[in-house]
Amino acid sequence: MTTLKNINDIRLAVIGLGYVGLPLAVEFGKVRSVIGFDIDQNRINKLNQNIDDTQEVSNLELTESSGSLFSAEPDVLIDANVYLVTVPTPIDAFKRPDLNPLFRASETIGTYLKRGDIVVYESTVYPGCIEEDCVPVLEKVSGLKFNVDFFAGYSPERINPGDKEHRLINIKKVTSGSTPLVADLVDELYRSIILAGTYKASSIKVAEAAKVIENTQRDVNIALINELAMIFNRMDIDTYDVLAAAATKWNFLPFLPGLVGGHCIGVDPYYLTHKAQSLGYHPEIVLAGRRVNDGMGKYVARQVILEMSKAGSVILNAKVLVLGLTFKENCPDLRNSKVIDVIAELQEYGADVDVYDPWVSSNDADSYFGVDLVEPNDQKYSAMIFAVAHEKFINDGEMLVSKHSEKNCVIYDLKRVLPEHINTTSL
Repeated sequence: MTTLKNINDIRLAVIGLGYVGLPLAVEFGKVRSVIGFDIDQNRINKLNQNIDDTQEVSNLELTESSGSLFSAEPDVLIDANVYLVTVPTPIDAFKRPDLNPLFRASETIGTYLKRGDIVVYESTVYPGCIEEDCVPVLEKVSGLKFNVDFFAGYSPERINPGDKEHRLINIKKVTSGSTPLVADLVDELYRSIILAGTYKASSIKVAEAAKVIENTQRDVNIALINELAMIFNRMDIDTYDVLAAAATKWNFLPFLPGLVGGHCIGVDPYYLTHKAQSLGYHPEIVLAGRRVNDGMGKYVARQVILEMSKAGSVILNAKVLVLGLTFKENCPDLRNSKVIDVIAELQEYGADVDVYDPWVSSNDADSYFGVDLVEPNDQKYSAMIFAVAHEKFINDGEMLVSKHSEKNCVIYDLKRVLPEHINTTSL
């Protein structure tokens, strides 16, 4: 049994201070002392200057979080007895789960793990991952026995990067623990900051499964709409007109076509399918949806090339401007952005592609994708692709088209950001 009797006994540490961990550390830091640990010293230096490069947390919020201590020195974890793990869970080049960040975090925690401690994971995983894959690492490094000497919990993150309305404290939190008493304590801990309340799942595996199907469900639904868009395109029917008409029925689900990237929807289904395949089941619908969505970048690029050919452009060395590089609007998050697939396919056809994104630093664009960002200045283009619905593109879209379009320029408005009177092509 854990020696922790209530949340007042908790000495909290958050491991990983990215898009998920930092908001968590900051909110807890408003009501208690929190150790924030990250292996990136540059990230720590910025945070100690009250600067968050992800723009998820404001300078003021960092200042108000007086209980937060940020460090890249693992020895600070020796004072903790509850650890919240918020490291990334990506996929590798073969679309298999990459658990190395989780394993490294577990090894680090295991070095400092003491009797009675609790390790709570927030990273998205497949059902069974925490108890079957992470806990053995904790046991091996610490020499302690699970559910005798230390305990675990799972509370899947629901952070939505760039969303200033649905924030951490306003989104209901699923919680769980490896024993009933630990589950109660973990739930109470999160309820101390989550205004929207919590939902205590019956087990860690249930909480893991709930998280992974949230994004899998969205992925499959978007894949259906993407496939419908490709069908309607062949019929010369406007997909958005079809969706507007269908949405007049009360139970029609309002999904839209587009590129599916980011750290969740474009990744999480592969965690579920990996686990399913390891158990001898081949998931058909989930993987079919992934194939559709993973192919949308190439599809968009080929549609642009087709429209350019119809407009009389010579594709080789034609100037094309891609507006937006992030995986979603109004945030600098480049993780798993599918805009790069559009760019790569255009370049395969011989087009000369410029990329403009006011939300992204040149260093990040280069380190993530090897892309050199540009300011369009007075350059004219044979095609312009509005790939991301940044507010700046919505506000300045008409001006950008007027300023940078050559005669017969193809305007591909992937996110429908431009006024209706502008002649565009889209999904």
